[in-house]
Amino acid sequence: MAGFLSRLFGGKTPPPAPVAEEYKGFTITPRPIQAGGEYRVGATIEKDGRLHEMIRADTLRDQDACAEASVLKAKQVIDQQGDRLFG
Repeated sequence: MAGFLSRLFGGKTPPPAPVAEEYKGFTITPRPIQAGGEYRVGATIEKDGRLHEMIRADTLRDQDACAEASVLKAKQVIDQQGDRLFG
């Protein structure tokens, strides 16, 4: 009930939790970064306990579109670098 009243009277709803996606043995979790009125492309790429934080200069106005772009960019990075991403 409190959540409903908060939204009704202008309270902010928390952003949805990012959805992880598996790709070629890697786990990609989109993490768009709010930058002013836009979102910067970003994601975490994980494999075997190793983690890489990917941040790109690309920005989009829509958070969901940015999350999709983040996953696509992470897949491209994986295709280009593979396990060298962590070294």
